[in-house]
Amino acid sequence: MLYIPVFHWFGYDFKSVAIPTGLLLNGVTALSAAVYYLRAKMVDVKGAIPLIISSFIGAPVGAYFTRFFPTQILIILFALSMVFAGGRMLMVSGRPESEATMAPKLRFGLMTVGGFFIGFIAGLLGVGGGFLFVPMMMAMGYKTKEAAATSAFVVIFSSFSGFAGHLAEGHYEWPLMITTTVAVIVGSQIGAKVMNERMKAKWIKQMFAVVLLGVATKLL
Repeated sequence: MLYIPVFHWFGYDFKSVAIPTGLLLNGVTALSAAVYYLRAKMVDVKGAIPLIISSFIGAPVGAYFTRFFPTQILIILFALSMVFAGGRMLMVSGRPESEATMAPKLRFGLMTVGGFFIGFIAGLLGVGGGFLFVPMMMAMGYKTKEAAATSAFVVIFSSFSGFAGHLAEGHYEWPLMITTTVAVIVGSQIGAKVMNERMKAKWIKQMFAVVLLGVATKLL
């Protein structure tokens, strides 16, 4: 979620450059990190299938609808989504890991509907959707690290699908995309390793919350 505000502050157009570039980098980062998580057997591949399919469909739909929203409205929506994500993580950071269980049919239905909605938001605002995937999965009983790892795997599909939708709209800045892609591949490998080996679940939530709330405040 930080790529887009950074590009915006550096003067790139929010709608035609920051959003599609953010989606591309979300996908690259998620792909790079997911390789590590898959090797560490942290990803629930089978359970993620409904999210993958529905978000893959929803993301290009959201990318298409970007044209109907003024830039300032998109910025406000983006900031509010960060407030939601950060605020929720801050509230649950001190709670113990969830032991909740959910009936398979109910989980499948919620993941399908939720995945499409999150994919739509991802394509519209240029985010991978992880900020919504993670709390949804945690509410269904996933542990924090498993939710983060599985979310990274799902975000690959929603991000690249949304990016393709923006390409179809003519939204791209290839020099920026190529150079930043190289940078995030390196950074995501370091981040994945640190999260798995050095970080406690409470720290992950608190850091996530503080950074998102700070950026959202500046955007607003």
